[in-house]
Amino acid sequence: MAEQVQLDLPVVLPHVPDATDACVDRLTDRLRGQPGVSRAHVVPATNGAPDRLCVHYDPDTIARPRIRRRVRSVGADLTDRYGHLSWAVEGISRPRRARTIAKRLRQINGVVEAEARAAEQIRVEYDRSSTSADEIRDVLRSMNVRPQGDRLAAQGLAAEAGRGDREEEHDHGGIFGEKTELIVAVAAGVCVALGVGLSVVGGAPGWVPWGLYVGAYALGGYHTVREAVETLRAGEFEVDFLMLVAAGGAAVLGKWLEGAFLLFLFSLGHALEHYAMRRARRAIESLADLAPDTALVRRDGEEREVSVDQLRVGDTVIVKPNERIPADGFVTQGESAVNQAPVTGESVPVDKTPVETPAAARDPTTLDAAHRVYAGTINGSGVLEVRVTKRAGESTLSRVVQMVTEAKAEKSPTERFTDRFERVFVPAVLGLVGLLLFAWVPLGEPVADSFYRAMAVLVAASPCALAIATPSAVLSALARAGQGGVLVKGGGPLEHLGRLGAVAFDKTGTLTEGAPRVTDVRPHNGTAEEDLLRAAVAAERLSDHPLAEAVVQYGDEHLEGRPPEDAAEMKGITGRGIRASVAGRPVHVGNAALFDEVGGPPPPDPLRDEVEALEADGRTTMIVRRGDTYLGVVGLADAPRPEAAGVVERLRRAGIRRMVMLSGDNQRVVDAAAERLGLDEARGDLLPSDKVDTVRALRQDEDVAMVGDGVNDAPAMANATVGVAMGAAGSDAALETADVALMADDLSQLPFAVGLSRQTRRVITQNLWIALGMVAVLVPATIAGLSIGPAVVLHEGSTLLVVGNALRLLRYDT
Repeated sequence: MAEQVQLDLPVVLPHVPDATDACVDRLTDRLRGQPGVSRAHVVPATNGAPDRLCVHYDPDTIARPRIRRRVRSVGADLTDRYGHLSWAVEGISRPRRARTIAKRLRQINGVVEAEARAAEQIRVEYDRSSTSADEIRDVLRSMNVRPQGDRLAAQGLAAEAGRGDREEEHDHGGIFGEKTELIVAVAAGVCVALGVGLSVVGGAPGWVPWGLYVGAYALGGYHTVREAVETLRAGEFEVDFLMLVAAGGAAVLGKWLEGAFLLFLFSLGHALEHYAMRRARRAIESLADLAPDTALVRRDGEEREVSVDQLRVGDTVIVKPNERIPADGFVTQGESAVNQAPVTGESVPVDKTPVETPAAARDPTTLDAAHRVYAGTINGSGVLEVRVTKRAGESTLSRVVQMVTEAKAEKSPTERFTDRFERVFVPAVLGLVGLLLFAWVPLGEPVADSFYRAMAVLVAASPCALAIATPSAVLSALARAGQGGVLVKGGGPLEHLGRLGAVAFDKTGTLTEGAPRVTDVRPHNGTAEEDLLRAAVAAERLSDHPLAEAVVQYGDEHLEGRPPEDAAEMKGITGRGIRASVAGRPVHVGNAALFDEVGGPPPPDPLRDEVEALEADGRTTMIVRRGDTYLGVVGLADAPRPEAAGVVERLRRAGIRRMVMLSGDNQRVVDAAAERLGLDEARGDLLPSDKVDTVRALRQDEDVAMVGDGVNDAPAMANATVGVAMGAAGSDAALETADVALMADDLSQLPFAVGLSRQTRRVITQNLWIALGMVAVLVPATIAGLSIGPAVVLHEGSTLLVVGNALRLLRYDT
């Protein structure tokens, strides 16, 4: 009979970014070919655990220790052979250029896959037996793309991380730094303006305006020629090449002014487009600047200032008033109000108090939010001493920055569509221009007129605005979401969130506080309330169930110093309640189903009526019986979050048509809670697998989001169109599992995220209409006789309009 062995995938392939990497397929293919191995596959990550490699094998053919060694051996061989590079770079300013660079990298012998993004990121997988990181770097440099030495992340090439590129960090695009392209474009415009002025005023030799137009050609075409050459070397035609052909055609016809004007506006549009993309990128990169560079740490009884990179887990750092907290940790001394808005988006500072004892913080993830602090947040007026729980590179802030950076590299569905559209559209334009070049044959017009018309159409049909329409909007929206305490993992989840028709909420801890409280103590048949409470507290004190803790806490507060007797022999009955011995007599505490199982007299009808009335009002009930005598019933409720009803209403106004509560609680309790909050449906008595089935059923009708804590609800979230986790700042698992993570434990961030996504979709739609609409208007107009000059103004104007429209998302506010 086959057995299984599972190993953490990051242990077997430490340099592979995720389970979708090609090396994972190579690993499973090789293992399936081993003697005794029947199957090898990846078990997806759940509850914050990593992806796991699962191997099914015949123990009679190969022993477990040997199969483990074989897996590690194959993994090591693949790690040695295949390298994975993930570089932050400078020199990719536009999506078109990113496509060219990616295609050029794929042409390198040994490169298996390459991706380049206008977010200035490059990812490459390569075969070390055929090429090297140095060769890839040289190809990038030949295209004027420079890996940034201070942010270089080469997986499997750690030795390169600190060398080689720092001498180029000062180079940001030319002699004037990152403003070079804009300055050169403006200089081209000055040449055009002077040439036109001298032609109008007169008095200057004819060669002077001509010389100025030639100068405008040189200045305006400088960056365009460089990119066109790179594009042609990669075997593609892009907009840069089309514009150069049009400008060259104008010069051939003696239309030097129109050609110069074309290159001036085109280069200016590119420079402003580059500025807009850089501004959106910097809004994201500013997240990384939130953490301070140094920290005041106490070591060996001395206080010293060290780099945050030198902080170790267990260090105690001192945070003075109004300083930024340098690392994730918990407060051991001092009290203060901390502004967590930079990380969680919370608008009100959160009071922080020290833990009672350092021993209470053995598992920092279980600490209350009042004790935990995050790197990059701002201390208030008090002095805090903080015990460091994560190194600088592992802090919540650094993980958010890393994930937002990775999100920039994921194309949205609309981006993928426009890429496919452009691959068809550009050759079609070239075909149309080719036909128009011979329009003189049927029309009987001069060849020069047909040539000029073809060049005008070439300008009109160039898809500049289309190429930038979606990436600029997505990048701006991701930046704005990060600033608002919402982590959206890429353009795909961003667009899906904007298309939602339904939202499914987990009840406990999402729509409610997650902490049940006793609301009703109802004695039965003359029993004293104190007697009922003492019996319930004595039995429940031995249980660690949340409901039991709530009963004990209530009893401690209301028994006025008269503690109940000690209980013994507690036995839990899953899903029903408990049995314990109190003062030698059996005490049962639980729901009505418990008493159908344990024997003895059933609950009297008046008590059952009391239970049904409480449950109808949204209470969870616990019947108490001592011996054969029923003492009464205790009602508990998990109070709704104060903001929950308002969030439901805001989501409805945002266009969410259907909102459903999912819970394992009693159906009547769930119905009552859903009615108070204004939800459309409530599904109770659900196991985790039932929640998955419910989400799948909802998704058949429309796009649905599942909102939960990112851990217990991970399976349901994985089956939703979009998984949304709350309180992700305090949960590594939530950060990993969710498509969208609300950094604060604040449900009110959800309408902001949905509203931003819907606004992004509107902006993308507007941009596409502008881009395609301008082409649809200009192409017939230029065929009908519109000259190059007005076509250039309208064409480049649409590009700038698209970029400006996208940048509005950086200021989005609900």
